[in-house]
Amino acid sequence: MSENAIARIPDMGLAQELFTLLHGAPAARDAAKTALWAAITKDDMAPFYSHVCEVAKIPVDAALLAKLEAANTAHLESLAAKLKEAEESAGETEISDALIATADYLAKIGEKEKALSAYRTAFEKTPGVGAKIDLVFSQLRIGLFYGDREVVLQQLEKAKGLIEKGGDWDRRNRCKVYEATFLMSQRDFKAAAALYLETLATFTSTELMDMKDFISYTVIMSVIALPRTEIKAKLLESPEVLEVVHQIPHLEAYMRSLYECKYNVFFQTLAHIEQVLKANVYLHAHYPYYVREMRILGYAQLLESYRSLTLEYMASAFGVSQEFIDRDLYKFISGGRLNCVIDKVRGIVETNRPDAKNAQYQSVIKQGDLLLNRVQKLSRVINI
Repeated sequence: MSENAIARIPDMGLAQELFTLLHGAPAARDAAKTALWAAITKDDMAPFYSHVCEVAKIPVDAALLAKLEAANTAHLESLAAKLKEAEESAGETEISDALIATADYLAKIGEKEKALSAYRTAFEKTPGVGAKIDLVFSQLRIGLFYGDREVVLQQLEKAKGLIEKGGDWDRRNRCKVYEATFLMSQRDFKAAAALYLETLATFTSTELMDMKDFISYTVIMSVIALPRTEIKAKLLESPEVLEVVHQIPHLEAYMRSLYECKYNVFFQTLAHIEQVLKANVYLHAHYPYYVREMRILGYAQLLESYRSLTLEYMASAFGVSQEFIDRDLYKFISGGRLNCVIDKVRGIVETNRPDAKNAQYQSVIKQGDLLLNRVQKLSRVINI
């Protein structure tokens, strides 16, 4: 295996398949179960099989589990023998390799806690900063695979510290992709977009995701996080994005439509993106927020160009009914997310852009009143 090629241990695709089995549409669940069972039997994943059966409420096939566990026991005994041989007659590198092989196998079959423990042991016995960083990345993948926030945060901090001591550019970039993926799963879309864009020209983290998924995440995060003035240079003119984006359904039209003010196309493609997010292991919890914020972004961009416009025009521009636009705008206006008012009698929307200086003045007055009230309360206490 080359220096830049890291094994997909654990296979992050299986985390997505398990998520689909638990939360996907009925047809997708059947396909996910088939894919999971194929991987489990191929790699003798007894612990992962037990985990899947537990979380998915699927009866355990005792005969299959016994067969998988027997294969695991035999392989682990073989690895233990190799480790013992290395400790007795080989050097530091061979011992480290044997420890890593054991940790990798435990991670591959889904033995989470034992794998983390084995990686920690291997970390202590492994020379070289680069090799240690790779072991931290392995633990990061386990954390992301199982959605273990504590593990991810601990290992990210450790990886960053090691990289500052002597990590090369490849490992530095890999760390950014791992961190971006975690931040995306935590709804920090702006920080995730920044890190994905930084690694766009040097992406090599195929152990975490393939290039199509990487471009999808980069575009989806950047469209919501970047100001419109930066989208052209960082997305629409990016060779890395343009090379792949056309292979992903609806993504290129989604990426371009808001920038090019094609609001009806934007709404149509946003509906498709919503389904993608809803089915994604990292973004499922955030898809209502993402779609809401993108609708606000679209409305705000159109309204910015006018002092007033008709509900009929807005409905036509976004390809929806006037009733939908009326309800949607009202919700966002009442929540203070859009600076406009609806005149139902005339059927128009009037913008009322906030005056920054006036807002600052009102803020100062409000804070001044609070301060005076506190001073008065304090003076009464002192007088007593």
